[in-house]
Amino acid sequence: MEKDIHHTLYPTIKVEKVNFVIMLKKLVIGAVFPLGILILWESLSRIGVFESYQLPAPTAVALKGIDLFQSGMLVPHIMATILRVFMGFLLGTSVAVFISILVGFWPLLEKLIDPTIQALRQIPSLAWVPLFILWMGIGESSKITMIAVGVFFPVYLNLLSGIVSVDRKWLEVGQIFGLSKRYQITKIILPAILPAFFTGIRTGLGLGFMFVVASELMGASEGLGYLLILGQNTLQPDTILVSIILFAVIGKFTDGTLKSLETKLLHWQDTLERGQSK
Repeated sequence: MEKDIHHTLYPTIKVEKVNFVIMLKKLVIGAVFPLGILILWESLSRIGVFESYQLPAPTAVALKGIDLFQSGMLVPHIMATILRVFMGFLLGTSVAVFISILVGFWPLLEKLIDPTIQALRQIPSLAWVPLFILWMGIGESSKITMIAVGVFFPVYLNLLSGIVSVDRKWLEVGQIFGLSKRYQITKIILPAILPAFFTGIRTGLGLGFMFVVASELMGASEGLGYLLILGQNTLQPDTILVSIILFAVIGKFTDGTLKSLETKLLHWQDTLERGQSK
């Protein structure tokens, strides 16, 4: 019996080891380029190519980040930005999913609603700032709404595209075999639109981090966007760079989380990337 258990578990352990090696390989390869930039940046700063008051060295930026963390200033700024992006992302995604489903399955609603949404999509993000301040003041509501607007459009466009591009032949086959509506939705429609949905939410999350900077211009006293402005007003480029790097790190981490979830849920896809990793 122990032998049978060993043979049962061994393939799983082997697959996990292979996945870990692939992940480690990707991590090492992905780190080469940014490490090269940091080394070059540090070298040029040390020989005086970059002035410290314009572009401080990476070591100076790292020391500034440590100083902000030890002073207790950094964590509240990070948490304020993450919370705003999360709330705005949740709101924007929920509204986008609801409207795209309505528009995707009822052609009349597409003719009524979609042209207006496409027109609103062309409005620059900063153009919403004075209007949201007028409507909701400079509190959290206006900031979260601002982020939700940025998240809404890519999620709506991608999910709607996924819905309308579902092959009707699949549904006809399901009807021929007498599949229920619920089964058709869960086994045919949902898997077909998931790739487009994940593309939309990953793009929307990226725009959410862009819009949070604009939202934190609206009278914020906390957040990485506020820290950017503080660094500008106090002529501290190291503070500005700390904020920018944190945006990059947090954005990469959250996008990587969505990417991992996408890979697990869409494991049935035979894509070029999965073919190369085998």
